[in-house]
Amino acid sequence: MLILAIGDIVGLPGRRAVVKLLPGLRQQYGVDVVVANGENAAGGLGITPATASELLDAGVDVLTSGNHVWAQKDIIPYLGSDMPILRPLNYPLGVPGRGYIALRQATVVNLMGRTFMTSIDCPFRAMDRLLAEFKGIPRVIVVDFHAEATSEKMAMGQYLDGRVSAVLGTHTHVGTIDTRVLPHGSAYVTDIGMTGPIDSVIGDDTESVLQRFLTGIPSRLSVAKGKAMLNAVLVELADDSGRAISIDRIYREVE
Repeated sequence: MLILAIGDIVGLPGRRAVVKLLPGLRQQYGVDVVVANGENAAGGLGITPATASELLDAGVDVLTSGNHVWAQKDIIPYLGSDMPILRPLNYPLGVPGRGYIALRQATVVNLMGRTFMTSIDCPFRAMDRLLAEFKGIPRVIVVDFHAEATSEKMAMGQYLDGRVSAVLGTHTHVGTIDTRVLPHGSAYVTDIGMTGPIDSVIGDDTESVLQRFLTGIPSRLSVAKGKAMLNAVLVELADDSGRAISIDRIYREVE
């Protein structure tokens, strides 16, 4: 099985990159399942039903999210619908939506870290409970761990090594070079990176960000324009065990 995981999609440039590039990537690599983090797809903050549909129509199979999933209120009714969009599993009981989904032969899980982020339930314990609840462990389990701290992401990778197929970090928008298969067979990367405008500060207009740093005055940020990039990882999994064989970076640019 081949899983393509696309890093945080930022605004219109990010969506444009997915629409233009994903069909070709699916065909080139023979991808079975595409997972994409879409929590910044709508104007750089949150996701709407329309932007979610645009990405799903382009070939994304599952949309994951993170701390910005609640920014666009009109998406909330869809979180519990047939639309394959996830919110982090470790939000408290009673919160709308779901934290995992079974699709074809794969189960995709969305977790969120707590270090330097919103204080919610423990992602480690939440994953323990989920794995204990499964009646027969699914052969393929892919985890999008949306977290700020590198150490927390690395700890989660080690914690789940051999228990899931892949632990793939999102949120910081800057891709890391540590793609590898961990000792017990789980694919890992600290951060996939961003799918959005290249000439930007993690997707936002550079001048707006500089003014914030130079003045300390809070101001609204806007998504940058221009050429966009797509950051993703391609994970190959063994058919018999779901263990990772390889994980490789995919990088593309589009005007």
